[in-house]
Amino acid sequence: MEGQNCNNICSWTHKPAADPTKKKKEIPERVTLKKEIGLLSACTIIIGNIIGSGIFISPKGVLEHCGSVGLALVVWVLGGCVAALGSMCYAELGVTIPKSGGDYSYVTEIFGGLTGFLLLWSAVLIMYPTTLAVIALTFSSYVLQPVFQNCAPPYMATRLLSATCLLLLTWVNCSSVRMATRIQDVFTVGKLMALCLIIVVGLVQIFNGNYEALTPQVAFSMDRTPSVGHVALAFLQASFAFSGWNFLNYVTEEVVEPRRNLPRAIYISIPLVTFVYTLTNIAYFSSMSPEELLSSNAVAVTFGEKLLGAFAIIMPISVALSTFGGINGYLFTSSRLCFSGAREGHLPSLLAMIHYKKCTPIPALLVCCAATIVILCIGETHNLINYVSFINYLSYGVTIAGLLWYRWKKPNLYRPIKVNLLVPVSYLMFWALLLGFSLYSEPVVCGVGLVIMLTGVPVYFLGVHWKEKPKCIYSFIAWATSVGQRLCFVVFPQFDPIEIASPSEWTDRSSSRKSFSSS
Repeated sequence: MEGQNCNNICSWTHKPAADPTKKKKEIPERVTLKKEIGLLSACTIIIGNIIGSGIFISPKGVLEHCGSVGLALVVWVLGGCVAALGSMCYAELGVTIPKSGGDYSYVTEIFGGLTGFLLLWSAVLIMYPTTLAVIALTFSSYVLQPVFQNCAPPYMATRLLSATCLLLLTWVNCSSVRMATRIQDVFTVGKLMALCLIIVVGLVQIFNGNYEALTPQVAFSMDRTPSVGHVALAFLQASFAFSGWNFLNYVTEEVVEPRRNLPRAIYISIPLVTFVYTLTNIAYFSSMSPEELLSSNAVAVTFGEKLLGAFAIIMPISVALSTFGGINGYLFTSSRLCFSGAREGHLPSLLAMIHYKKCTPIPALLVCCAATIVILCIGETHNLINYVSFINYLSYGVTIAGLLWYRWKKPNLYRPIKVNLLVPVSYLMFWALLLGFSLYSEPVVCGVGLVIMLTGVPVYFLGVHWKEKPKCIYSFIAWATSVGQRLCFVVFPQFDPIEIASPSEWTDRSSSRKSFSSS
């Protein structure tokens, strides 16, 4: 293995033994992230990360804040439309700045290192470990529910099962990108089948005449008129169920033909999820009264107990399988965020290395797994998830505001996709409205979320900006990196210079292409 150059790109290559019978030399293999995510896997990453536990639980929160079935259905449809607006903006950013890392990479490229580091800091420290911990705990709760039918599962049992699930999927992701994407494909199909079962049963109920709650006169009748604040909170609940629509952007460099498949996957997945979510809620309301739905802690399970009889066990199993696939998707994408951050020099360089043979980012995966297990041990997941939601939503707005700034800053940059300006402006208006109501209704939660993010400022200046550190610190970092390399068998990946070229080096061909909105 040779040394590392100024871009932290390893020049190590594995050359197969020369065959004297061959006139031409074989092309040497490069140690790099493999492009193994096709259009199908790209769609399942988006769908699999969106459909977690939200659709099985969130309908209660949306209905509670809306006050009527009709308004709740409108919120679900509009929630999908807002996600579609955001995803269209991310499609433009993803093909204009074709780097893995999603929000972090775009914000770093547009606004500079400090802003990008603050997003990275909050994501690695709190956002993704907490989200993974919550999904893992949901998985263990539903798996253990048939065993502990008359009481809540023991605290230690849920933690141990959650940690076991995390370790298993971390091993899978360390072993093979293809195996991880195949698991994502299979479990995403399983999620859609579970939701299709709910939809089919609901449609049977409607055809049998059980649709009184869906008639306009009943659906929009309400005991109280919801305030704008309540509607905003309902949108936040629906947004939680749609979160994950931007996750394919975290693995752009592993997508086959990203300029074609990334936008296609986004435009296929978001409308499909919105359609499935809306029909699922219609199925719920055709079979359950608003009072039944509001009294349920797990809407899908109550739905199964009421209509599936002896087959009611299918619902908790479906939720467990759904969350299992969600854990795999979050591990897969969040590890690429750590990888991208380390490659930019914002995290230890060991996290930017991949296995010399399997080409998987093992150190980044281990860090994500360890951080999640720490959150599981702390146990304060329900409080942390409130701060996470605010930080996550804040990052969406900053990233899409960056799209507008980039349009103004570099108008001649080549953009394979160029959305109409009304798309990001509409999203930002809606985003600002919801963020304002969040700050008004939950000032403490939003304040703590901002404090968590701003704690990264001194870390950035001490760890990244300060270049004249004592030699002992550099010596320790070099020793720790060397030990990590030997333990994990990892090296810096190689990149094709064309693949890592700065967007500023690309020529302007946007004038010769139509914008997405006009096509």
